[in-house]
Amino acid sequence: MGHTGHTGTEQSHSVQIPSGATALEGDLSVPVGAGGVVLFAHGSGSSRHSSRNQYVARVIREAGVGTLLFDLLTREEEAVDMRTRHLRFDIQLLAGRLADATNWIKRESDTWHLRVGYFGASTGGGAALVAAAEIGEEIGAVVLRGGRPDLAGEALPHVKSPTLLIVGEYDEPVIRMNEEAYEQLRCEKELRIVPNASHLFEEPGAIEEVARFAASWFQRHLQPRASVAAK
Repeated sequence: MGHTGHTGTEQSHSVQIPSGATALEGDLSVPVGAGGVVLFAHGSGSSRHSSRNQYVARVIREAGVGTLLFDLLTREEEAVDMRTRHLRFDIQLLAGRLADATNWIKRESDTWHLRVGYFGASTGGGAALVAAAEIGEEIGAVVLRGGRPDLAGEALPHVKSPTLLIVGEYDEPVIRMNEEAYEQLRCEKELRIVPNASHLFEEPGAIEEVARFAASWFQRHLQPRASVAAK
């Protein structure tokens, strides 16, 4: 199973998520008392070990929401994709894996009660929207970072989950894609442009902005129903 860590405020362990004939490697961390958990769908070439993903996940957990960082592709698939670049654009495959991970969360005895959110980057953003449209209201919130919502195609008007699109100011083609997708979304939605940021948000302060926007969106939409009034 891998390592298990348990501090006074957070439980974390490495997990294996069954998906068809494969098992996807992941790291699950849930703060004590969390009402929700965010599943990360990265673009290809960016794994659960990426420092940017790790940073955003930490800020989300500091807001009291759990995170599941996992790789949508197996190591072997990732190696093939680095050469062919086709799997990262297989949105149905990626969305199916995200749905499998969601079902796994809903089956596990210590996570079944958590509301699920998706954080998608690049092509993983398209997959997050397709999975959210297929699963429906059980997905409590979606955030895209430099996402490719255009790849969700006809699924866009069917997304019911509150959706936040975050794009860097200098990422012009992706801004246009996000603006067009925003028009097609029929759910609660917001589009945030991060100043002085490019596609990967590597500029000083850029990923901090992304993390702050994402954490507050998830905190707002993934609260357990009963405790919202108590906040």
